[in-house]
Amino acid sequence: MLNHRRLVAPVDVSRKLLPKIYRYKNWNLASVKSTLKLSPDSILIYGNIGVWITDSTFSQFKDFNAGLPKGMDNRRILSMSLWHRIPLAGTMFGLYQYDFSSNKWKRIPLPQKNVQIESILPLGDSLLILTRSYVLTSDDLKHFKIITLKPPQGYDNKVGLFKTLWTIHTGEIYGNIGKLIVDLVGLIFTFLTITGLLIWLNKGKLQKRKNSALQKAQRTVLWNRRWHNRIGWITIIFLLITATTGMFLRPPFLLFVANSRVKKIPGTVLDSPNPWHDRLRAIIYDPYHKQFIIGTDREFYHLKSLNDQPQKFVFQPPVSVMGINVFRQVDTNTYLVGSFEGLYRWNPYEKYNYDIIFKRNVSPSFRQGRDDDYSTYGYTDDFPAGTVVFDYDRGAMPLDSTVSFVPMPPQIKNLPMSLWRVAQEFHTGRIFRPLLGGFYILIVPLTGLIAIFILISGFIVWWKIFRNNNKNNINNGTEKI
Repeated sequence: MLNHRRLVAPVDVSRKLLPKIYRYKNWNLASVKSTLKLSPDSILIYGNIGVWITDSTFSQFKDFNAGLPKGMDNRRILSMSLWHRIPLAGTMFGLYQYDFSSNKWKRIPLPQKNVQIESILPLGDSLLILTRSYVLTSDDLKHFKIITLKPPQGYDNKVGLFKTLWTIHTGEIYGNIGKLIVDLVGLIFTFLTITGLLIWLNKGKLQKRKNSALQKAQRTVLWNRRWHNRIGWITIIFLLITATTGMFLRPPFLLFVANSRVKKIPGTVLDSPNPWHDRLRAIIYDPYHKQFIIGTDREFYHLKSLNDQPQKFVFQPPVSVMGINVFRQVDTNTYLVGSFEGLYRWNPYEKYNYDIIFKRNVSPSFRQGRDDDYSTYGYTDDFPAGTVVFDYDRGAMPLDSTVSFVPMPPQIKNLPMSLWRVAQEFHTGRIFRPLLGGFYILIVPLTGLIAIFILISGFIVWWKIFRNNNKNNINNGTEKI
């Protein structure tokens, strides 16, 4: 399911079926990314909840998702903007504009299908759309020009080791064919688990059975063992690669690969001529310095025009590997940067990062500890009482006043969770956090180590039996399966 997000996007799961940590409370769990003011008394609030329209006091909320495909994943809004008074919404799978004549969202065909829209930037009569790999420009929402940004100065044509392991683990490294191979590997893991369990359960019970029941049980065990062994040794390399790469995508093994860079593997999707392939995350235009500023998966760059070579800022803000969630200009030299590493006022010219939550200056390499763990996902300054930060776990946090943000209305609070997101919570082990607390983080590495041990030890046992059978066959002049 994780490999085919678009396919399962229409399917949702009620949060009542999940642990309480997955229930919405105080606008948490990435429910809100930001707001967009349509008029003095009409404001759109958007994020994982889709789009809802409210008034200037945030007292009433009305569903504004008509026209968007069904499913919470299809309605996950990453960016919004007004262009010629037309609301535009960027989602996980494309771009939409709101048609006031029909009161529905309408999909805008793009040159690339099902692309994730990271930013929407109006520039006078032109519109700039940022995907994860390219910049799209248009003057009429019908014709788009694809711009591939030039390589930055000092570009080494390398890619992050984490990204390499990620694409190997998912199979994406070889496109759709690779994904299908990993799908098959997942099914094989399931088959080996079931047949191995049946062999183990029945092994001690054969002696207790008699006559026909014993023969039937023996046939079942022999069939399970035969195909368990055959499929296991044939696919063991793929199984080991999947288990090993998965271990390094989660802490603590993630720490060993997070900052490493390696050469691109030739002939794979990573070996793209586009130096920004799957790296772009945010863009703004700075009218004071007359330049574009682009946030990527690793750092920030500036350039006067989209045809110039991007220049890396010498002084960078702290940003989580999970990506940039908030990026906007505050004043002439200061920008607001929010991620799962917190929320900062970043001044690359005077070289300081100011932690807004804890009111302190930090270095670009600063990383939060347990005592100051704030995960910024959203931000708005349209709330009458002042600016509001939306923390992933804590939810709405007003910064400028003691006035609380409005409670979540029931129709929003009871929204379901996408099936893809539920599958991801199981896959990463986070679903077990209510039972294990912080120790849930060890599920993936321990499962990976145990899987590798079982695969190798099982292969050794099979190999010894296989060799012994071959010797007996040669000595006896017979052939055995």
